[in-house]
Amino acid sequence: MSKEITIKGYNMFQIYQHPTDFGKDMRIMGDDNMQVSDGFHTIDELYKHRIVLYMKLCEVLVGYASNKFKIWKSEFHSDGSRFDDWFVLGINEKKGAQITYHLPMTKWKECDFAETLEKAPEWDGHTSNDVLERLSKI
Repeated sequence: MSKEITIKGYNMFQIYQHPTDFGKDMRIMGDDNMQVSDGFHTIDELYKHRIVLYMKLCEVLVGYASNKFKIWKSEFHSDGSRFDDWFVLGINEKKGAQITYHLPMTKWKECDFAETLEKAPEWDGHTSNDVLERLSKI
C-alpha cells in the first residue's frame, strides 16, 4: 500500500535527495506557511494533538498515580544544553522507564502540575519505539 501526502502553501522549496537514493528518503524545506497533509490532518495538527494528549496524560498521572510515576519538567537537558523555545516534559527519571517529549515553551505554565527540575535526568537513550512500548504499559 502506498502513502500519499499533499504539500500546500509553499512559495519556494528545495528537495534534498542524494542522486543514488532515488525512491528513498527525501527532505523538503519550505517556509512557515507550508503544510504537509495525509489528506485528513496536517503534520502541524498532529503535533498539536500529541502535545495536548501528552500533557493531559502527565496531569492525570500526577492526580491519580503520583506514587507510581514521577512527572517533571525542565528547560535544560542533563548536560546543561537546551533547545531554544522548547522544554522537556518527562515521566519517570530512572533509566529504562523514561518517557519524554520536547514541548514548546508556550506550554510551560500549563505544565505547572509537573515538578520543575533544574536539569532533566540523564537521558536513557530511549527511542520513539521505546516510548510507544512504555506508554502502552501505563
